Amino acid sequence: MKITAIVPWLITTPASFWGEFLFVEVRTDTELSGWGEVTTTTPMANRAVAGILRQLNDLVVGDDPARIEAIWHKIFRTFTYTGSRGAALNALSAIDIALWDLRGKSLGVPIHELLGGRVRDDIRLYTHPDQSQFRSPAAIREEIGRITDSGHDAIKFDPFPHAAGVSSANDGYLDGFLPRDLERQAAELTAVVAEAAGPGTEVLIDAHGRFDVPTAIRAARALTAVADLHWFEEPVPPESYHALAQVRGMLDVPISIGERLHTRWDFVPIFENKLADFAMPDVTWTGGISELKKISIMAEAYNIPMSPHDASGPVNVMAGAQVMATVPNFYRVETSSFDLSKYDPMLTEPLDNSGGALKLPTGPGLGIGFDLHYLRAHVVEGFGD
Repeated sequence: MKITAIVPWLITTPASFWGEFLFVEVRTDTELSGWGEVTTTTPMANRAVAGILRQLNDLVVGDDPARIEAIWHKIFRTFTYTGSRGAALNALSAIDIALWDLRGKSLGVPIHELLGGRVRDDIRLYTHPDQSQFRSPAAIREEIGRITDSGHDAIKFDPFPHAAGVSSANDGYLDGFLPRDLERQAAELTAVVAEAAGPGTEVLIDAHGRFDVPTAIRAARALTAVADLHWFEEPVPPESYHALAQVRGMLDVPISIGERLHTRWDFVPIFENKLADFAMPDVTWTGGISELKKISIMAEAYNIPMSPHDASGPVNVMAGAQVMATVPNFYRVETSSFDLSKYDPMLTEPLDNSGGALKLPTGPGLGIGFDLHYLRAHVVEGFGD
C-alpha cells in the first residue's frame, strides 16, 4: 500500500463553533483511505494549515502509510528550521490521525487495539453549556439542568466577560487585566452555575490564557470563594512557564494546562516543574495520536491525569477517545456540547454519548465514517474532491 494523496476537506457546517471544520483524507492506491482533523480557531488559520497539507503531498506521496512513526518524524523534522510547532504541527497531527485510522482499517481493528488494548469500556466526558442561553438565573439553571439530566456530571465554562471592544478569547489578551466589576460578574455567574449543577457535578473553569499574574490569582480566588472548582484552566498565556509557576504557587485550586502546548517536549517542563494537576493536549494540534499516547505515558510517570481538549469535530472527539481507552491515568475527554447529534448529518453512524460517557464504536480505525455526499455538498470551493 502506498500514499497517493493528502486531501484537505474544508467543510462549512453549523455544527462548528467557528462555522467550519478542516478534515484531511489520506488516500492510497487501494480502496482504503484514512481521515484526520485539524480544525483551528480562525478561518485564516484553517486555510494556512490546508496549504501546508497540500504541500506535504510532495513529501509523503509514495510512502508506506503503515510506517507511521517514520512519516511523523519525516514531516516534523522538515520544519525544524522554521519552527516545529504551530501550523506545521497541526498539519502533521491531522495526517498522523489519518494514518492510524488507515492502519486500523487495513488490519480490521479499532485504533485502541493497536495501542495496547482497552483499560476501560466507556470514556467519561465533560461538556459545555450554551452560554448564549445565560440570560437570567432561571435560564442558567434551565441550561445546566439539560446537561445534568442527560447524565453528564462535569461542566466547563468561561465565566469571564470581555471588556468593551474585545469579542473573543482569541484576541482577549492584551494587558491581561480584568476590571473588578467583570470579576464580580464572573463570580456571580459561577455561583449560579455551581448551585444549578449540584454537589455531584464537577465544575471546571476555563480562563483561556487571558490574564496577567496578579489578575489570574485574584480571579481564581474570587471564584473559589463561591464554588468548589474541580480545576482552573489556562490562567495565563502559554508562553511563560514562569508566570504559570507564580500563579500556581499562590492558588489552592487544581490547574489544567495543555491545549496550546505542542509535542512531548512542551510538556517536559510542565511535568518536571510541577506546573499542572491535569494535562489536556489537543490530539489535532499537539502531534496526533502518536504524540498523545507518548504524552500520556509521560504524564503517568508523574501521576497526572490526562483530559484531551476538544473544541471541534467528530474526528477530534474519537481520536482522543481511542487513545484514552488505553490510558490508565485518564480523567475525561472534552466535548463542545452534551448533544452530539450536531455531527449526525456528516457521519454514517451517530456518536453515542448516552449517560454522559462516550461508547467506543466497534468498527476499525477511528470507528466512524463520513457521509461523502454531505461533505461534497458543504465543501468550500477549492477543497476536497
